[in-house]
Amino acid sequence: MISFERVSKVFPGGNTAVDDLSLEVSDGKLTVFVGSSGSGKSTALRMINRMVEPTSGIIRVDRADVSAVDPVKLRLGIGYVIQNAGLMPHQRVIDNVATVPVLKGQPRRAARKAAYEVLERVGLDAKLANRYPAQLSGGEQQRIGVARALAADPPILLMDEPFSAIDPVVRHELQNEILRLQSELHKTIVFVTHDIDEALKLADRVAVFGRGGVLQQYDEPAQLLSRPANEFVARFIGLGRGYRWLQLIDAAGLPLRDIDRIAAGALGDGSGAPAVDGWTLVVDDDGVPLGWIDADGVRRHRGGTPLAESISAVGSQLRPGGNLSQALDAALSSPSFVGIAVDRDGRVIGGVLADDVLAAVQAERRD
Repeated sequence: MISFERVSKVFPGGNTAVDDLSLEVSDGKLTVFVGSSGSGKSTALRMINRMVEPTSGIIRVDRADVSAVDPVKLRLGIGYVIQNAGLMPHQRVIDNVATVPVLKGQPRRAARKAAYEVLERVGLDAKLANRYPAQLSGGEQQRIGVARALAADPPILLMDEPFSAIDPVVRHELQNEILRLQSELHKTIVFVTHDIDEALKLADRVAVFGRGGVLQQYDEPAQLLSRPANEFVARFIGLGRGYRWLQLIDAAGLPLRDIDRIAAGALGDGSGAPAVDGWTLVVDDDGVPLGWIDADGVRRHRGGTPLAESISAVGSQLRPGGNLSQALDAALSSPSFVGIAVDRDGRVIGGVLADDVLAAVQAERRD
């Protein structure tokens, strides 16, 4: 457990970055510090591993006052991930990942062997091991940063805005990767972000920091959305609190509706195509959705119109592990207003209706 006991940090010149902070980070949980720029969230995180020293107060890790622990020893026992990964450019990926185990005295050969296993755990191809950071994409570099932090199997992981410089698509993938890793490893993670949606998606508990480093609320995501502690928190979360609340509810209980579907090959040769009334989903030979087509599109396609000109976009898809927000988005972004639910291989398993999502919301409210 990590605890802050009336911790403050005042920089030279009188600027207060963190003001009288008291909170406890539970073992095995992912806690997010969120706030706007200058709210003290990163300073609070860096005081845990003594990258920044507090002006007053006590920070404890496993009941030990960190000020009494050698800072080098402290940091070797805590994983640390920063923005832009912070990889050493002159070292290969495998040696970047093996850095901390080697510093802790593990033979380099053994550390490299273990590093390959960590690369696989974070979803990276072992072929990247001999490349240099400059040869990797931003998302790959960030995954390497996570792998390096995990290489020595630390119980605590500090992540300081690790995904803020990544494009939205890759950022979404990395967020899902962190959730997957946490479900397997159960680390004690403190994650800093300025993005409230990222905080709500990842966190077991969220600490909202305000101006001057004052803690405004420390709560579970559902409580933040339904019962913001004050006007500052309500404004920080912003409009759409109800829609964000949908992100916290699992979509696994939604009924899956039958979808009329047709194979792309059946459209091409005119055989085996059902009579189409309204929208029909076009799938490939493996059952992966290609797009929606209406009755007029079917007729035009059989008259020689290329399939690409006949079908409408699929819209977003509901994938395994999705939430009600994603289910509603899948339904509303579809031209048929039926969201497509797919399995882990991307094959269609059924349809999702917006009405079913709203019914699930009502049931959740009653519970």
